[in-house]
Amino acid sequence: MNNPSVWGNLRSRYESRGPRKLLALDGGGIRGVMTLGILKRIEEAVGQPLWQYFDYIAGTSTGAIMAAALARGLSVDDILTFYQSAGPEMFARTRFLARLKSLYQNGPLENKLKEVFGATTDLKPGGLKTLLLVVTRNVTTDSPWPISSNPEAKYNADSLDDCNLRLPLWQLVRASTAAPIYFPPEVVELVPGNEKKTFVFVDGGMTPYNNPAFLLYRFATAPAYNLNWETGEDKMLLVSVGTGAAATLGATADDPESNMLSTGVTLPSALMYAALVDQDINCRAIGRCTYGEPIDSELGDMIPRDATGSVIPVTRNCGRAFLYARYNIDLSTASLTALGFTGAEADQKQAQKMDLATPAHIDLLWRIGQAAGKQVKREHFGRFVS
Repeated sequence: MNNPSVWGNLRSRYESRGPRKLLALDGGGIRGVMTLGILKRIEEAVGQPLWQYFDYIAGTSTGAIMAAALARGLSVDDILTFYQSAGPEMFARTRFLARLKSLYQNGPLENKLKEVFGATTDLKPGGLKTLLLVVTRNVTTDSPWPISSNPEAKYNADSLDDCNLRLPLWQLVRASTAAPIYFPPEVVELVPGNEKKTFVFVDGGMTPYNNPAFLLYRFATAPAYNLNWETGEDKMLLVSVGTGAAATLGATADDPESNMLSTGVTLPSALMYAALVDQDINCRAIGRCTYGEPIDSELGDMIPRDATGSVIPVTRNCGRAFLYARYNIDLSTASLTALGFTGAEADQKQAQKMDLATPAHIDLLWRIGQAAGKQVKREHFGRFVS
């Protein structure tokens, strides 16, 4: 902390250098309800509200909704209530002709975000209980725009006419959730009335940071961002939570061109998934992984092991930059069946849908998340839980 005066009500929390805990939340539409099932278990494991436990929370798209809500001081149960009440309305289909532009209406989501976060709440310390990072994509500049509430960040200085901290929280979250085709883009005036400072934003999932975990680590430690938090397995914990995934079979060797159309349609999601996994691999390579499903058959889970193949106890320091745990859900039919789901509830195509927001489906996603939450263990957090 170089300038304590700009931290406001957060000064007492951040003026010490002491160990830091980070939480990163993936994008994934209504599947964020499954994330909540895992977050509920984390909340129980650490014995504190998540905004109180984690010092910096990042989110992309639906993850941005959850991250912002936690930063405002909401509980996991509060956020679940939001998805249950707002989900069906947020994903209400537009009229036929309007679908040429986007499938869903902007108004219901905007109104719900204003209701939850407040129409005038911005990113200044007074409106948030913890640091927040939201990933967006600026279409005007054709670049990712991660925006932080860190009051000492370069573009957050109060002297700037386009200070990011003045952005309405609801609008920043709306920008991060503006998935192309599904929702209209969000137009943001950084300086009201200044066309050169007006930009068009779409879903942060359209960047390499649909999983913002390694990005969050950089924002917390890289000198350019003016936090310079200390690294080390005893000084930093990073927890990353996904919204579920399952492999989809493509073309086969006996008919390699039969799936050309479907390959084109699925290419964006394939690239997003590849970027998501890359963020995870970066965290496991730089950090000390305490939990995570195997990346692939070659890399495995990247959890440190000794010469005999036994997992090295978390109490033994391996010299990595941070402790790291990655929780996600395998949404294959086989995995869902193993979690106790049967029949239509174990259909991976249904579970993978990001825009099916009926009350029954939201309930199913919550139950899947709760079942998957059993993977969370206190020991994954090492010395960061008492």
